[in-house]
Amino acid sequence: MKRFLPFLKSPPKVAVIRLQGIIGGAGRMAAGLNDATLAPVIEKAFRRGKPAAVALAINSPGGSPVQSALIAARIRRLAEEKKVPVHAFVEDVAASGGYWLATAGDDIWVDASSVLGSIGVISASFGFPEFLARHGIERRVHTAGESKSFLDPFRPEKPEDVARLHAILSPIHDAFKAQVGGRRGARLAGEKDLFTGDVWVGQAAVDEGLADGVAHLVPKLKALYGEKVKLVPYGMKRSIFQRISGRILGEALDQIEERALWARYGL
Repeated sequence: MKRFLPFLKSPPKVAVIRLQGIIGGAGRMAAGLNDATLAPVIEKAFRRGKPAAVALAINSPGGSPVQSALIAARIRRLAEEKKVPVHAFVEDVAASGGYWLATAGDDIWVDASSVLGSIGVISASFGFPEFLARHGIERRVHTAGESKSFLDPFRPEKPEDVARLHAILSPIHDAFKAQVGGRRGARLAGEKDLFTGDVWVGQAAVDEGLADGVAHLVPKLKALYGEKVKLVPYGMKRSIFQRISGRILGEALDQIEERALWARYGL
């Protein structure tokens, strides 16, 4: 009926983008998040139907810092272009890159048991030089360029390689800190270092300024936009090929890696 009575005011619409899973580059983590696959979802959410706001439903233990930055930057560009407010709602966890995504919101809301933070950068690997020596295995590596065998897991760790790794991790950490500082600003608690990689739960995250309050998506959006607000969900859809076809081994390895990331937060 409203199509034929244009003078009747429609209830406000809020686009809800689900950001669920670990964050990885295109072609990795088939069930996870990356800018290439999320781009059309985010574009539709901001452009379709003149939404009153966009809500981000976030549940991510992190992943690629570059993909986290690209996704968050895309959300902010569209928010500013369309002049649409963005509200972030954290479910189980928004840690590391997941928290980077949350900072794309103008405000961040959490559950009392949500885990937030982990504002740091990590590089993890294994070393096997003693195993090789014990089994009489000789490692042969020839390079053109002295740095090509950097942190070879089959050779003893060298202090100069560790120093070079820290030189790589530090600017990424600086970029993360700049993102959080730029988006949260004066809301951050000034008396504590929040960039150590530590995490906070629920109200503790609010007390540190990493979030704005404890609230759930539906009741909070109704409080902000009225009881009749219409929530329009947007999310990535996996194709039939992705669901049933052949990248079984690759997806199995992805699931192991994803399981390990979630397990860090008891999930």
